[in-house]
Amino acid sequence: MKEKVLHIKNQTLDYWSNRTNVQKGLIIGCFILFFLIISLVIFFGTRTNYAPLYSDLTAEESGQIKETLDARGIPSELTDNGSTIRVPETQVDSLKVDLAAEGIPESGSIDYTFIEDQMGFGMTDNEFNVMERAAMQTELEGLIQNIEGVNAANVMITLPEESTWVAETNEQASASVVIGTSTNVMDQQEVQALYHLVSKSVPNLSVDNIVIMNDRFEHLDYENQDAAQSTLNAYEEQRSIQEDIEKDLQSQIQQMLGTIMGRDKVIVSVTTDIDFTQENREEALIEPVDEENMEGIEVSAERITETYEGEMAEDGVPGAGEEDVVNYPAGAGFGDGDYERTEERINNEVNRIHREIVESPYKIRDVGIQVMVEPPDPEDPASLDPQIMNDVEQILSTVVTTSIDETYLEDVTQEDIINENIVVSSHSFDGKMDIDPTEQDTIPLWMYIIAGVLAAAVIILLMMLVRRRREEESSEDINMDEIVAEEEIPELQGDEDSEQATRRKQLEKLAQENPEEFSKLLRTWLSDD
Repeated sequence: MKEKVLHIKNQTLDYWSNRTNVQKGLIIGCFILFFLIISLVIFFGTRTNYAPLYSDLTAEESGQIKETLDARGIPSELTDNGSTIRVPETQVDSLKVDLAAEGIPESGSIDYTFIEDQMGFGMTDNEFNVMERAAMQTELEGLIQNIEGVNAANVMITLPEESTWVAETNEQASASVVIGTSTNVMDQQEVQALYHLVSKSVPNLSVDNIVIMNDRFEHLDYENQDAAQSTLNAYEEQRSIQEDIEKDLQSQIQQMLGTIMGRDKVIVSVTTDIDFTQENREEALIEPVDEENMEGIEVSAERITETYEGEMAEDGVPGAGEEDVVNYPAGAGFGDGDYERTEERINNEVNRIHREIVESPYKIRDVGIQVMVEPPDPEDPASLDPQIMNDVEQILSTVVTTSIDETYLEDVTQEDIINENIVVSSHSFDGKMDIDPTEQDTIPLWMYIIAGVLAAAVIILLMMLVRRRREEESSEDINMDEIVAEEEIPELQGDEDSEQATRRKQLEKLAQENPEEFSKLLRTWLSDD
């Protein structure tokens, strides 16, 4: 056994002496890292992690819970000035259930379960109303505390007394709420949600009868933003439409003139006046089918022609006699005569047009275009050809004419548009940035330096690895040579008839016929030596 230990020790020392300094450092570092990992695992595995059991507790509640935990032998710690109690993380869920079953912590508030426990024949209406109001306040406080950002809430509700008289007007309920928030500011949407929560939780409670303030006694007012929001939305929509129109016109003109004169030679500004009046109207029109003759289509026609020739009665005095017919001329005699009557009845059909017209929500009433052109010689504004200025004005007048609604172009000439809506001037652009045409996007110098350092580090590492590999191969060759040299055993010299030769033959025969006995014999000799 001692020889085995010495043999292992010698092999270990030989192995360590044959290692390079880098390999020795790696081996030592691996052992240190291994023991460090084992130490960290043991440390974190045996350490107790604490987690909050209850938060935002009063001093009375914290003391009650702490006393209960100490009586059970459960370790605990207090943080946040005694408002938070922490216990081992693995026992948080079970402790919450156990303490809740025992009614701990007792906040002293009255909820609906308390009313059920106190119900009995001896309870009066006043007592029931007091407990009902207290339970309503408790439940409402719990609802408000569930809102994100609210740490605590106190609610006071005033309920009107029911009247038995029909003529009397019923009073409304009122509520006062004080909340503690984790943030300094609550936006109006959160405030409105808080008001609606309180209003819908109490019967006959309007938003006007609610007062809410924070723990710094700052009022959180309820602002009705529906009307203001609708007005603001209309303004934003109209402003957005106007900006889109101006931006489109400016972009088109800038692109067109920039292509002709150069993009850095033209500056365009467009302003518009838009009528956002929306008109809805109905029209009932009747028009002739034939507008030239102002006639319609004949649907039906009736023509009557009467002619008579013969003797006719002479004219007399109408209704002169007692037996004469009133207004009928009594004839004194007859004479020759003729009679002709023509009558036409024609029904014409016309175009009946009924229109329901909804005008577009906006019309462009006026457009103003201002164009600044840099002359070829910035120092000489007169170097710009006046004909170019006239051509630009003609182009812009066409843009203005096609953009403005036709109802606002009555009795307006092209000269009026050029004089009133278009301004084209020539001036040098002193505020223009000078751009170096030779400047190009190049890679910074420090990136080349870092890349060179990284490449050199990679090359050095590769060289070290190759060198280490060669050293290991050479050391392995040396060890193999030593092993071969050690394993070379000189052959036994002697005569075949000698005692040593006889023993050798017997051993060879024993090794071939019974290897197990031969191995036991060798171990016995080695142990004796």
